[in-house]
Amino acid sequence: MADIARRAEHRYGNRPTMKDVAARAGVGLKTVSRVVNGEPGVTPDTERRVREAIEILGFRRNDSARVLRKGRTATVGLVLEDLADPFYGPLSRAVEEVARAHGALLFNGSSAEDPEREQELALALCARRVDGLIVIPAGDDHRYLEPEMRAGVATVFVDRPAGRIDADAVLSDSFGGARGGVAHLIAHGHRRIGFIGDRPRIHTAAERLRGYRAAMEDAGLPVRDAWVSLGSTDPERVSTAVREMLAAPEPVTALFSGNNRVTVTVVRALARHGRPVALVGFDDIELADLLGVTVVAQDAAALGRTAAERLFRRLDGAEEAPERLVLGTTLLARGSGEIAASDV
Repeated sequence: MADIARRAEHRYGNRPTMKDVAARAGVGLKTVSRVVNGEPGVTPDTERRVREAIEILGFRRNDSARVLRKGRTATVGLVLEDLADPFYGPLSRAVEEVARAHGALLFNGSSAEDPEREQELALALCARRVDGLIVIPAGDDHRYLEPEMRAGVATVFVDRPAGRIDADAVLSDSFGGARGGVAHLIAHGHRRIGFIGDRPRIHTAAERLRGYRAAMEDAGLPVRDAWVSLGSTDPERVSTAVREMLAAPEPVTALFSGNNRVTVTVVRALARHGRPVALVGFDDIELADLLGVTVVAQDAAALGRTAAERLFRRLDGAEEAPERLVLGTTLLARGSGEIAASDV
């Protein structure tokens, strides 16, 4: 039993070092270092013995120590809103691909839309000496990052801008996309259009509401209080909003949903409603093409790629003033947004 315990102790938590390799191969520490780092000055026979020792011991080079000597850790952090949200999959993958092309590893985590958790995660990544951060903010005050940025941590915000600091931001055109989506419904004869969105403190939710109001104003249409519902994306809350808008004395004939999670619930609620209601959603959703759901699509991969390229541009020494880059959206007409008001 004691022998098993000793083997377990050696296997877990006690990684072999270059000293262990040197002792196993019967060479000096500098010789092992030369082999590990691909430096000249080692005979073929000695190199063979060192590599055999490395293989037997399972030695791995300590890249963290090596890159720290160069002043960079070759790691970047990504703070997402929700790892489970399908929107963030292609965004995260795009960031990872850019990081990989620059020889860097990506660490990520989610804030769960909690500003305190966002701050805790971002600072934890900084404490682990990441070279840069890409943040999808949950909060609206990012002054806590100022000391880290002054210390050299490149920081780019994506999907939503930073709050109360100057920093690079890569955004989708939430205002223009929503304005165009609602104008699309108006063009099909709708005059009573409901808006169901996320929490109003979220930048994207506020911008999409602003786009909705602008489209209605452009067409000379009123916006009733009963036609607007903002809050959590909880399915019960969204379903209730749909039912109330459709059962009101002046029921809406069309709906604009403010993000992918809202749209999924709206689609389910309308399926139970029994009569046609036009719908345009912001963000694409899975199977939307098969379900015939018209959406205003944003390019999540382009957001991630652009943000990551901006981050590494900063890491390479770019010193221009912070920029806000806004990427366009695309209206994908699939059927639900083309239901005419006369058919409702």
